[in-house]
Amino acid sequence: MPAIVRWEPFKEIAALQERMNRVFDEVWGRRPRGEEDYLSSAWIPAVDVRETADALNIQVEVPGIDPKDVQVAVENGVLIIKGSRNFEKAAEGETYHRVERAYGSFERSFTLPSNIDPDKVKATYRHGVLHLSLAKREEAKPKSIAIKVED
Repeated sequence: MPAIVRWEPFKEIAALQERMNRVFDEVWGRRPRGEEDYLSSAWIPAVDVRETADALNIQVEVPGIDPKDVQVAVENGVLIIKGSRNFEKAAEGETYHRVERAYGSFERSFTLPSNIDPDKVKATYRHGVLHLSLAKREEAKPKSIAIKVED
């Protein structure tokens, strides 16, 4: 099983702290966050990583994001996924009573195993999920060896 996830503890700790702050603010009735707080915060989309005999498949939850606002690149053996979700300002006569969705920019990066071909990465977007298929190199795919039976 290849190690493909680069753990970024500080981003995860910051996201956890943000969630906890939001919970305590709601419980003790502290000031609601302003729009500028939501615009400047970073968030981390959820990711699933699966491996098959032919490829590594990654699914990234990015609902409500236009696919043109997401970039995917492979640099020096690292898969980088970047994007942003913009805060929608309330229209004239509207007021937000609750804002729970995260806004701002995000970036995820994954160190790719050496058996992945960086030139054979396919990306599709369907129902708010970015699907990435990273093909394995031909020499890395499992090969079956026939056993010759001699008399």
